[in-house]
This record gives sequence, structure tokens and C-alpha cells, in this order.
Amino acid sequence: MKVAVLGANGQLGMDVTAAYLAQGDEVVALTHEDVEVSSLESVRKSLESIRPDVVINCAAFANVERCEDEPAPAFAVNATGARNVAQITDLLGGKLVHISTDYVFDGAKSTAYIEQDQPGPLNVYGNSKLSGEYFVRCANSRHFVVRVSGIYGHNPCRAKKGLNFVELMLKLARERNEVRVVDDQLVTPTPTIEIARQLTLLSRTADYGIYHATSEGSCSWYEFARVIFELTGANVRLERANPGDFPTKARRPKNSVLENAALKSRSLNIFTHWREGLETYLAGRKKAGEAGLA
Repeated sequence: MKVAVLGANGQLGMDVTAAYLAQGDEVVALTHEDVEVSSLESVRKSLESIRPDVVINCAAFANVERCEDEPAPAFAVNATGARNVAQITDLLGGKLVHISTDYVFDGAKSTAYIEQDQPGPLNVYGNSKLSGEYFVRCANSRHFVVRVSGIYGHNPCRAKKGLNFVELMLKLARERNEVRVVDDQLVTPTPTIEIARQLTLLSRTADYGIYHATSEGSCSWYEFARVIFELTGANVRLERANPGDFPTKARRPKNSVLENAALKSRSLNIFTHWREGLETYLAGRKKAGEAGLA
């Protein structure tokens, strides 16, 4: 299978590229230097020359705070860009896997969100990503809209200055005696490597539609930090942050927990519990450190 990965140098895109290569697929990794998704002509030229069977769109304007200040470029990439990729992929007769987000929901639900729940974004980023979902669904019937949440991986997160939440917590633990973390936002921390493996399985089917793709279980960011410190033996005092301690321009949903209902209904779900995913991530991090790779 020939696969084109857009945003291939991002935190998720690098693991997606590696996962498809591990399956023996022919993979073309495309970065922003290769294709500008907000330009229909750029997308056309890039994908027509490749003619992939599957396109994985990991390209995104993902800095949530910047999106509030720069809504035009956010919509240009996350909405118009998604439309452009969907239109050209459809023209070429290919499948499209489009990565979306838990931020399409308002977080008011008391239980995990399933794919059929009504979206209601709270911020520009969520609105732009939801617009992208609608464009994809209308432009290419062979689509997989995949919503992810709380992702982290071994590759640098460019939208967060190279640090995912795990690496940020470990950095703060080395630098401070006390770390404060919010305890009023529920998430499901999910390793990018598990998402990537899930995509290689899902994209080989014709079960098109919307999917949630996260680890099992849920926790607050405070609870996630507590387990990170517990598993690494970090010598730091962890405290709950007070409301307003970390003001942001963009409102965040209080509940970002997604249930992989569609994957499970098709016996496709391969995700483990978030704690198991974290243990695997930390073991890989330690191994890389011992090998002088981190």
C-alpha cells in the first residue's frame, strides 16, 4: 500500500510514518516544506505526483493559544486545509485518515464522549478542527475522521516548544521542589505510538466514518502527573493548582475523555489502559537514555 503522511515531522506524524513503514508499506513523508495544505494547488501537485492509496493528514495549526490570536491562519490550515486534502484525495480515488481532536466538545458531559455526541467547541482551535471534520466528511466519502486526546510521544511536540506533558513534568521535577498541576480537567493520556498502530489497522478497512482513538480509562492532569512522578521516583512535591493559577486565552473543556465506541463496535480497538501506555513510554525513554539516544 502506498501511503502519504502530511505533517510527517510532527509528534504524531513521525510515529505514523514509522508504523506504516513497519507494516511494509511504501510511505512518502511530507512536511510543511513539501506541501502547504492551505493551498489547493500545492496539495494537488504533491498528491498527484504520488497517487497514494491512503493519505494520513496529521498537518495542523495546533498551538491552541495562538489560534485565539490568529484565527485566520488556524482556519486556513485546520479547516480549508482539511477540505483541500479531502478534495484531492477524493479526486485521486484514495482513502483519507484525518486527525481531529477532543476539543470539538465543550466538556460539559459527565461521562465519556462517543462519536455520536453533539460537538460544541469552546475555542478557535476546536472550531477550526470541527470545520475541518465537516469539510472532510462532505468532500471524500472514503474518510476516517479520527479524534485523539492528551497525546504524547518520543518525538518533539512543536506546538509545545518540544515538550509533551510527560517531559514537561520531569523537567519541572528536576528544576523545582514543588510542582502544581490542575485537577479539574479530565483527559485520557494517549501515546502517539499506539495511535499510529491503530491507524495502520483502521485504514486497511472500508469502515469509513468518525472514530475516537484514545487509551482506556481517564484521569485529571494532576493524577497523570502523580503517576509520572511515582513511576520515575521523582523527588518533588506535587500540589493541586488553584483555579486561575494558570490563566489562558483559550477555554479548555473540563471533560476531554473519549470512548472508542466505533472501534470497539467493529472489534478494531487495540488501545491499552493509559497507565500501561505511560509505563511503556517511560521504559522506552529509559532505554533510549541508556543507549545515549536521549
